[in-house]
Amino acid sequence: MTTTVPRETTLDAALTHYHPRIQDALHRIRAQTPPAPGFNPGYELPAPDERLNEFFAPSALRVAELGGYGSARLRLLDLMANPATRTTKTIASLVMVARAAQYIRRTGESILIVTPTSANKGTALRDAVFRAIDCGLVPADRLQIVTVAPRSSRHKLWCSGLDRDPTLARRNPIALYGGDDAAGVKRIAAQFVAGHPGGPAARRPHVWYSLDINNYRVADAVRAFFELDFLPPEPGVRRTHAHSVSSAYGLLGHHFGRQLLGAPQPAPAYFLVQHLGTPDMVLHLRHGRVDPADRPGYEQDAGTGLFRQRHDPRFPAVTYDPAEELDPTFYTHNPPTSPQMDAVIAAQGGDGIVVSLHECMQRYPWIRHRLADAGVALPADPRRLREWSLVMALTGVCNGLDRGLVQADEVVVHGSGCYGLDDFDPPPAGQIRPVRDVDGLAAVIDRAVGAPA
Repeated sequence: MTTTVPRETTLDAALTHYHPRIQDALHRIRAQTPPAPGFNPGYELPAPDERLNEFFAPSALRVAELGGYGSARLRLLDLMANPATRTTKTIASLVMVARAAQYIRRTGESILIVTPTSANKGTALRDAVFRAIDCGLVPADRLQIVTVAPRSSRHKLWCSGLDRDPTLARRNPIALYGGDDAAGVKRIAAQFVAGHPGGPAARRPHVWYSLDINNYRVADAVRAFFELDFLPPEPGVRRTHAHSVSSAYGLLGHHFGRQLLGAPQPAPAYFLVQHLGTPDMVLHLRHGRVDPADRPGYEQDAGTGLFRQRHDPRFPAVTYDPAEELDPTFYTHNPPTSPQMDAVIAAQGGDGIVVSLHECMQRYPWIRHRLADAGVALPADPRRLREWSLVMALTGVCNGLDRGLVQADEVVVHGSGCYGLDDFDPPPAGQIRPVRDVDGLAAVIDRAVGAPA
């Protein structure tokens, strides 16, 4: 029997729809997670009510047809419904902030969220904090956030409701790390949290370092819930899920959701897409290690100036620069999630690929046309694009199909992020606080904590 699937299906407020399942998933995580140092607000969500429904409103999920490519049918899993972020990070951020709100309501104690970010996680968490205050889930004097972003991502930072109110702006600044290594934001944020636990005894807020895969796995499990309910696999059809990744939190969350549901077999394959700046998960998947010696060598074409290689189909055939950084969103080296993702792909099938800016540019007009038909607008001028995740994913899928790396009848492309210059305003210059080390970050946070509410 053939299942007829509509060209487009939307589930509004998915977190409200799946509230019981998400709470069950949080309880499962709590049971599986051994005690660890550092503050955790617990795993309880507020009970459903009008305020929580309003808070969860931006968590819509959508599936849309993208047509065919080669012998495969392409579908978009649109995770970008929130106009205040345009990325999938909204869903996890809403769940995290809801947990924080429940802790605050239960104890009356304050929480300060501190998180490193390449841009998108911070934008989404800041939006969620503002929504929690604006919806009345928590008072403004009980919940704060300080994000730490690398200077390479400054052009991707969004203005939020926190920045438009002078009092909220003073209490919720953005720290901009000026070091040469973008991943240094993780180091100085972790150093601060380790040395400044906070808490009522110190008359300071609890400090929550929110960058933990479990905080994202639960929320990303919603993708599997939605898939089973609204995009069930057809018998005999081989399905692959494709995603631009840094640490593959999203695909690991989807896998976790399938486990929670006891979802039908066969399980889908997973296809990782990365860029040349951080191809670490693809290297680890193929070689069991991350070693520059495993990258193919490139030779410059004297006629065009482009760099070319023909040795490894999982790396770009052509690039402007073998060391280019296509998008600073993907800045994680040696992600600890690689062994787990390797094991899932070994069991279920899949592969990975690295794409270049040149390859994305070659396919950009075609991708823009296909996405427009699916309700996603890309700027006509690719120089105005600020989030390349979705373009990377589609480029990687097409290259993977062309090179025989994707063996599937249909590919579900996770639309994890896509925005251009016209989709957001940058934060006011005064809201961005330069820091170079943990002491500078501590000074920024001390001023924020001491600011009147």
